[in-house]
Amino acid sequence: MRVLVTGAGGFVGTALVERLLRDGLATAGDVSELVLIDRQSGGPYSDARITELAGDFSRPETLDPLLSKPVDVVFHLASMPGAQAEAEPAEGDRVNLWGMLALFERLAKQATEHGRVARVVYASSVAVYGDALPAAMDEHTAARPTTSYGTHKLIGELVLADWTRRGKLDGRALRLPGIVARPERSAGHGSAFMSQIFRAAQRGEAYTCPVSPSAMVWWMSRVCCVDNLLRAARLASEGSPAGRVWMPPVLHLSVQAIVDALVRRFGAFEIDYAPVDRIERLFGRQPPFDDRHAMEAGFVHDGTVDALVVRALELE
Repeated sequence: MRVLVTGAGGFVGTALVERLLRDGLATAGDVSELVLIDRQSGGPYSDARITELAGDFSRPETLDPLLSKPVDVVFHLASMPGAQAEAEPAEGDRVNLWGMLALFERLAKQATEHGRVARVVYASSVAVYGDALPAAMDEHTAARPTTSYGTHKLIGELVLADWTRRGKLDGRALRLPGIVARPERSAGHGSAFMSQIFRAAQRGEAYTCPVSPSAMVWWMSRVCCVDNLLRAARLASEGSPAGRVWMPPVLHLSVQAIVDALVRRFGAFEIDYAPVDRIERLFGRQPPFDDRHAMEAGFVHDGTVDALVVRALELE
C-alpha cells in the first residue's frame, strides 16, 4: 500500500508517520511506501519505506513526480493555522484553499490516469462551526464559519464530498478540535493556550491563561487524534454518510478541570487568568456534543481527564 502524508513534519504528522511505520494502516507491514511532504523534515528517517520531500504540497513540481505512481491512501494534514491565516490572509488563501484544491485535483486525476481512486482523509476543523454555537450540538448542527480558516476547511469538506459522489476521490473528513499538548509556546494557533497550560504545569512555570477557568473546551490528545485519523482511513466506503464528515468524540471539560488534573499529576503551579474575548468566544464556549454516531463508527475520545493528561504529555 502506498500512503501519502502532507504536513508530515508537523505535530500530528510526525506521530501519524511513527504509527504507520510501526503498526501499518490496518495491519503491521501493509504500508509498502510512505510518501512524506512538508516544508520541513520530520526525520531523519532510516526506514527504507519512506520517500520524503521538503516542499510545497500543492506545487506540480512537488506532486507530479511523487504521483507518477498511484497512491492508495492520503492523509491531508498540511495547513496554515487559523490565527496565522487571519494575520496573513493572502498566504492563508494560497495554502488552505487554493493549495488544498490543487492537491485534490491532482489526486482526482489518478482515477482517470490509473483507474484507481485515492482514499483521502482530510483534517478539517471545528472552526467550521464559527463562534455563535448553540447550547448543545450534534452531527446536524449547521456549519457557520467566522474565520477564513474555518471557511476554507468547510470548502474542503464540500469539495471532497462532491468529488467522492462523482467517483474521483474516496473522501472522509474529520472536524478536529485543538490537539494537545504541542511543545511550542505558540505556532499561530488561536487554541495554543490549550497546550500551554499542560506545558506550564509539567515544567512548573507560571502561566497567564487567555480564557477563564470556567471556559468549556473540547479536548483531544495527539495520540487520540492519530487513532481517529487511522480509523477514518479504515472506514468502509459503503454506508458512510453522503457528506463524508465526522466530528470525532471529544472530552468536554472546563479549563479548571484540566488545571485540577494537572495539579494532581505535577503539583501546584502558578496560574492566573486574563480572558481575551475573541479567544474565549472561539474556544471557551464550546457546548456538549452528541457523539453517538461517531462512536458507532468507531471513533474515540481519551476517556477521562486524568487519561488525557497522560496521553497529551505522552507520559506512558
